[in-house]
Order: sequence, then C-alpha cells, then structure tokens
Amino acid sequence: MTAAEPTTEALHLRNATMMFGGMAAVRDVSLSVAKGTILGIIGPSGAGKTTMVRLLTGALKPTRGSVRVLGEDPRQFRRRTRERIGYMPQLFTLYPDLTAGENVNFVASLFGLLWPRRRRRVHEVLRTVDLWPARGRRAADLSGGMQRRLELACALVHEPALLFLDEPTAGIDPLLRARVWEELHRLRSLGRTLLITTQYVTEAEECDMVALIAEGHLIALDTPDDLRRKATGGDLIEVETAARFNASKLVSLPHVRSVSQQSPRTFRVTVDDAGTATPDVVSAVAAAGGEVVSAREYRLSFDEVFAELVARDRDTRAAAASEAEASRTDKKDKRDTTDRSENKGRDGT
Repeated sequence: MTAAEPTTEALHLRNATMMFGGMAAVRDVSLSVAKGTILGIIGPSGAGKTTMVRLLTGALKPTRGSVRVLGEDPRQFRRRTRERIGYMPQLFTLYPDLTAGENVNFVASLFGLLWPRRRRRVHEVLRTVDLWPARGRRAADLSGGMQRRLELACALVHEPALLFLDEPTAGIDPLLRARVWEELHRLRSLGRTLLITTQYVTEAEECDMVALIAEGHLIALDTPDDLRRKATGGDLIEVETAARFNASKLVSLPHVRSVSQQSPRTFRVTVDDAGTATPDVVSAVAAAGGEVVSAREYRLSFDEVFAELVARDRDTRAAAASEAEASRTDKKDKRDTTDRSENKGRDGT
C-alpha cells in the first residue's frame, strides 16, 4: 500500500519481531487497529509494551516483519503525518525549567497552533489533567504524578488523529484517572485513534479492543467481553442454593459447557448465553430437588481473565516446545539407529 492510498486502518503490524542481542522483546506480533478505536495494550512490566510503541512511532526498526502507521512506514513519516500523531512517553522528557503552562504552550506552538486556539487548548488540557492551578510552577518542582499529567497534557494539546500513550495513568489517583479516561473517550468519539499501554488490567474495560501481551507474545486481541468469553469458554452463571446441592447434576443440560462447584451451596455454570440459559438452570435445580436463592451472570475481573489467558498460553507454548523436543529426539534416535545399521553392514563386508 502506498502512502497515498486510503485505508481504514490506523496501524498494522505483520509478524513484527524486535531483538535486543539474543533476546526478543517483541515476538512475531501481528495486529491491526481500525481508525476511531481505543486499543489497550495490557501486560506486566517487561512484557514488551513500550517496545511495541517505539516500533509504531518509528523509534525502532523491527528486526523482522513490517509496521505501518497511517498508511506509512514509521521510519519514513512525512512531516504532515508526524503532525497528526501525539506521543506520551513512559519517562519524563519535558523542559524542567519551564513552567507547566509554558511547556504545554511550547509544544502547541511546535504543532503550529495559532495564538487564540493555542491559548484555549492550553487552558482545556491543563484543566483536564487538574494542573491549571499549578500552571505557573516549574516542571522540575512538580511531583512525579503531576509530571505524568503534564506529559499527558502536552500529548493532547494539538488534538492529534492518532495518540500513543505509554502508561498515561501511572501514578495518578483513581478520581483523576477517571477524568483522564473521560477525555480519552471524548477524543475517540471525535474519530481519534488511541493506543494506550497500561499495567492496570482493570482499565481494559475502558478500551474498545484489548491486546494482552506477556513475554513479548501477543496472547489475545479482542473486545473486553469476548476476552472474558475466551477465558471462561462462554458466559458464567453463579448460582446460590438454600441448601447443599451437587451441581454435577446439571452437566447434561443443553447449552451447558461445564460446571464448577465453588462451595456446598454455590456453583458456577458455563453456558453459551447467560440470558437465555439462566431460567433453564434455575428450573433444572428445582427439578433436582434444590431451591435457588440467587442466580446471576458472573463476570470475571480482568485480573482473573489476564491470569487465565496467560497461564493457558504458557501451557500451550510449553506443550508445543515439549512436542518439538520429542520430535527432534526421535529424529536423532532414528539417525543414530540408521548409522549403526550402516556401520554394521560395512563391518560385515
């Protein structure tokens, strides 16, 4: 695709790998993000989130694979394309001797905002991140959390079409974090595309699409609700009964995928659709002699979803590695047997 060709994709990675020495920080990652989407890249520290952002912004060239952002190679962005991108790095990179207001005003001027609009946007973003009262303080005198908010204000000030935010809510209190997400949702509603990395797994709920990253691998890419379904194998119904009840009696019900007993009076049923299956489950409990106290759809927390999907991915990769090692060993044994047979044949002649 040439830079002039229209695309509905804001960014695209194909088999992207980034090696540092013999270590792979990003391993064979493929994904695409439509314009007007909030993509959350979620994973623990050292998972490869920042490396992926640096690939997408052109700070790094992939060892293998390809990267396209707004239809272009990030390493060869045109100036006009760069002006459509906002970036908030993980580390503080602004001018410590300038005040908070001066930093934001300076960044706005770099992007060509004329004075009336620039003054309005400086005011708006400093209020959004709750720094308007501190606009006259030197950046060096701000706390770590305030510096993070100042970085965010500078990334937002020119209202870019595509925003890369690396850990934007780190060190920010929960109330202000909610305000930040309100602003990010507002930008998305205006058609902006946002790629956000975070260690706060619960923030997955705020995103349209979520990429789960661990050890450089893309474990899953889906909507928050569909990630839950992947982790559980369907919808979960949690049932509490008035007395002890053996939930294994429900396994044969249509649309029931599995049953797990949480306690003598509580169990969870995995079904295709909780809305349609809940009445059937309640009726089946009653038919089996039980009395239902409550039945509700149970939603795993994203901490639980992430833990389940990471564990499943590790088990899958470990099984694949074990199978590959067994195959190599088998081939080696066959070669050794063939070599011994040939040697015996030569000795016999």
